[in-house]
Parts: sequence; C-alpha cells; structure tokens
Amino acid sequence: MELDIRPRRLRANPILRKMVRETRIDASSLIYPLFVTEGRQKKEAIRSMPGQYRYSVDGMGEKLTELAQAGVSAVMLFGITENKDEIGSSAYAQDGIVQRALFWAKREFPQMYFITDVCMCEYTSHGHCGILHGQDVDNDQTVESLAKIAVSHAQAGADMVAPSDMMDGRVRMLRHALDIHGYEQVPVMAYSAKFASSFYGPFREAAGSAPAFGDRKTYQMDFHNRREALKEIALDLAEGADIIMVKPAMAYGDLIREAKELSNVPVAAYSVSGEYAMVKAAAQADFIEEERMICELAACAYRAGTDLYITYFAQELAGYIKEGKIG
Repeated sequence: MELDIRPRRLRANPILRKMVRETRIDASSLIYPLFVTEGRQKKEAIRSMPGQYRYSVDGMGEKLTELAQAGVSAVMLFGITENKDEIGSSAYAQDGIVQRALFWAKREFPQMYFITDVCMCEYTSHGHCGILHGQDVDNDQTVESLAKIAVSHAQAGADMVAPSDMMDGRVRMLRHALDIHGYEQVPVMAYSAKFASSFYGPFREAAGSAPAFGDRKTYQMDFHNRREALKEIALDLAEGADIIMVKPAMAYGDLIREAKELSNVPVAAYSVSGEYAMVKAAAQADFIEEERMICELAACAYRAGTDLYITYFAQELAGYIKEGKIG
C-alpha cells in the first residue's frame, strides 16, 4: 500500500510511545481521601472498601508515612464523630475530630498538604448535609454553618478547604469568612458539579453518613443534566473558587472536559468510593487486572482534563508512576 500517513509509526516502539504521549500524570497531582475517627490506636477496616480504613488521630501516622514514602503529598480529611446532633455542631467545634487531626498531622507531617472536606452529613443526627427546616435542608442557615466549619479548619491548620454540600452561595460565604478572619491565603476547592450518584454507597458506610430519611436530590445534582453542571461551575468561579471539582469521575468525563474548557482555574475530579469498590470486587473475582484498570481509569480522567485527581488508589498510582507503568 502506498500511504503517506501511517499513524502506527509512532506506536512501534515503547520509548517512542511514551515520548509522544499526550496525557501525563505526576504523583504531585494525587490526593488521598483519609477517614479519621474518634478513639485511640484505631485502624478499622471498611467492609465495602477493601484495603481502606478509619484511623484514629494517633493512628494516622502509619498511613501518612506510607503516602509520603510513595510520593503522595496531599490528603483530604473526612471526620467521623460520635458526637452528632441536629445542627452538626461538632463539625466546627475547636476540639472536633478534624480539628484535632489537623493539629496533630500538621505537627508530625509538616511536609504534607492537608485539605478538609467541609460538610455536615457526618456530624448531623439525621445524616443530611445541612440544617433542617422540617424535612428540607435550609440553604442559607446551612451556609452560615459551613462558613464556621471552614474557619475552624483554617484555625486548626488546614491548607485548603473543600465544601462538598452543594448549597447555593456557599463558596462566596466561605471565601468572605476566611478573608475576614485573616485566612486570605487558604484556597477553596469547590465541589462544583457534585451529582446525586449511586457511586457514593460505600462512602456512606465508611463515614456513617447515610441520610435517616429521603435522599440528597434537592441539593446534589441530577445526573441527567449537563447545562446545569456548567451553570454550577460558572457560579462557583464567579464566587471565587480557586479550584473546581467534578464528582464522580469515571462516568463523568464529558463534564470534566467541559469544566476544563470553561474554567481558568485547576479542575479536580474525585474517583469515588463506588469506583474503588467496583475495581476491588472485580479484581478479587479475577475478572480484571487491577493494576491495569487503576492506571486506565486515572489516565482517562487526566485525558478528559483533570489537573488534580482525588482517589483511594493514590498510593498505588504513585508507585506505578515511579515504575513507569503510567505517567
């Protein structure tokens, strides 16, 4: 055949394939979600997420050491408390679980970067992400509490705060509250397009945050909607978000790409608990090659436009990058 253009020429050699790779991944862009719980010397296995654990504050060191050695320098903290009430007051308590974890971790691991999830579902007795008015979440009252939570996290040492509630106007309120308290340099990573997804099931078991009644569809987004997601992203950008996020990652690559094109700030994607659990279950059944699946999922998220990748596989991915299996 007489062909002037042969795309396969650039696929013929493994060194060349890596030279011309369009999507590159670096361990510095990985963020590991870590569950911290009450008690002492705890490491509780999470049934629905094999290989993931809830750590007490004094038990976090083991995992943080592993992450640091692997090359993962950023962690997102999720607090699990026994002190729940109707208004989630322990979320902004000075001696709250995340606040204590930050005090300890910033002292023991100053080289690491700590992001905090700002939400109320783990702290409310009803499991919803805000303060109830009847059986509905009161948006404006909830936003005031979220601002208090963000400030308390910054006071405890948070390097970044990440509101995950999907309340209207919360980015503006958090930014204002942080600024007036002297935390102008603390960035806000907004869960901008967070969908009411069935992929979250294992997380709710891990965090003990399933709603006691109803669901979260009045605040988390309908997964049928694309334009609404872009509107939410545009609003968060206008309100001062430093980073925007699409959640979940695996089935939402189209929106990651559109977020990238719309935004002039970094784009994060959260590879959520359901994605992790499916990979683990399929690998344990010997239906897939786990390592290759982890790498492919990550590469696809980055190819779509992800700048920061939040994943329970962060440690493994950092290892695969060092070994040249992805990157």
